Amino acid sequence: MPALVLLGAQWGDEGKGKATDLLGGSVDYVVRYQGGNNAGHTVVVGDQKYALHLLPSGILSPGCTPVIGNGVVVDPSVLFSELNGLNERGIDTSRLLISGNAHIITPYNVTVDKVTERFLGKRKIGTTGRGIGPTYADKINRVGIRVQDLYDESILTQKVEAALDGKNQLLTKVFNRRAIETDQIVEELLTYAERLRPYVADTVLLLNKALDDDKVVLFEGGQGTLLDIDHGTYPFVTSSNPTAGGACTGSGVGPTKISKVIGILKAYTTRVGAGPFPTELLDEDGEALRRIGHERGVTTGRDRRCGWFDAPIARYATRVNGLTDFFLTKLDVLTGWDEIPVCVAYEIDGRRVEELPYSQTDFHHAKPIYETLPGWSEDITKAKTFADLPKNAQGYVKALEDMSGAPISAIGVGPGRDETIEINSFI
Repeated sequence: MPALVLLGAQWGDEGKGKATDLLGGSVDYVVRYQGGNNAGHTVVVGDQKYALHLLPSGILSPGCTPVIGNGVVVDPSVLFSELNGLNERGIDTSRLLISGNAHIITPYNVTVDKVTERFLGKRKIGTTGRGIGPTYADKINRVGIRVQDLYDESILTQKVEAALDGKNQLLTKVFNRRAIETDQIVEELLTYAERLRPYVADTVLLLNKALDDDKVVLFEGGQGTLLDIDHGTYPFVTSSNPTAGGACTGSGVGPTKISKVIGILKAYTTRVGAGPFPTELLDEDGEALRRIGHERGVTTGRDRRCGWFDAPIARYATRVNGLTDFFLTKLDVLTGWDEIPVCVAYEIDGRRVEELPYSQTDFHHAKPIYETLPGWSEDITKAKTFADLPKNAQGYVKALEDMSGAPISAIGVGPGRDETIEINSFI
């Protein structure tokens, strides 16, 4: 049962799209299991760059079936915009499958997201404003709209009415906005029904049958471990579970069928949005990492906050996900530094703390304790084997592996599809 989970081991933006695309030619299905169009994956194929937000990265791999699982929230307008963009560039998107149990991001979810974030002012979370959180809230409050509801107008109308009962009170009485009409929302959602129909499937049944038939299924997380609603830096997190357990609930495939869990680990650390970040660099080094690494959010367009590698975070990701392997990305970005600091522990109130503190207060006050590793100046983008790397680059990779708790099985030495060193096979 070759089922692989591939997820971010930091705050997201680690290069999951490149890793998924690398495996795409060897897998039969690529499954997004959580999140929505608040995710962003950049995949470089030859001289072509593709920015994906909602679609699984496997959509770029001929012969691979991309699947949007039940744990994903889907904005139909974004979905069709993304499909149209790929079709115009000659990409076949007809293989896409979407779970009928996936929830729909409605226009009122987007409205509530934006006005709520604006209302929070200095206490804002840093959401993308795309309606993700409110859609998951509707799901939990059992007033969500699922893809399958688009095919029963009566049920759809009842559900939209139920959802708007409370939201219109909030919009008119708290935020001084106009009420949203039920009929207007229903009419808009119904316009998507027929175009969605060819993609809608019982993906739970399909994926389990595929695994029974020894097909290779790759589960792709949308965000990173530290953005997990349960295991991340709450409340500065996403509204779903990108950690490995979310792959099971978000796809309907049981944990006994998972054979490997691969963590994507950037050779330094970045995050987008608010929240604690112990190794953040607000100096020339941070600006250099941002510039050389092109650290700008694929979905948000916001500059990413940049810092040195944080080993306690990597160990935490290994622990909560049960990681079997790491894919280390963007090693090439560190070329040119004489010395490279690595955070090995934290100082909190005068104490040395080796692991990620569970207390938000402690993590907020954590100061990085660094060890310095020798850097390298040689161009590594043409390296094809680990032995091709400069000795100091090899030493850096080995040190990160020792600190992180799982083997580094692949290394990204450039943005291109072929700029990867494979040490151990993932499949």
